Amino acid sequence: MMLILIVLGMFLDWVGILLLTVPIFLPIMVSLPFDGVFGLPGLAPEDVPLWYGVIFMVNMQMAFLSPPFGYSLFYLKSVAPPQISMAMIFKAAVPFMGLQAFGLFLCIIFPNIVVWLPRIVYGGQ
Repeated sequence: MMLILIVLGMFLDWVGILLLTVPIFLPIMVSLPFDGVFGLPGLAPEDVPLWYGVIFMVNMQMAFLSPPFGYSLFYLKSVAPPQISMAMIFKAAVPFMGLQAFGLFLCIIFPNIVVWLPRIVYGGQ
């Protein structure tokens, strides 16, 4: 599902992706048990929609940085000096995409990173 979101993010706006994928993916996510991977703690069923929402938004942020239609890259080009080319901006975005992919990986493997603060703020376990 994450790979589909990343590929769609290369070509569509986040609103279109939201309207296309969430009605399909969210019921699937809610119906699956999240007992954790590699012996790590999982998620309670009531936390899955919040966790999926955060994962979705991190994916969309990666999409804003990914060529060929990275909207943030075009915004950056509009304020960059004229000697900075789009190719330079695309190359410079790669490390940031790598960092975001690592953050996404951490949020998937350790889902309590995502739900920890809402549990504290709104009361929970």
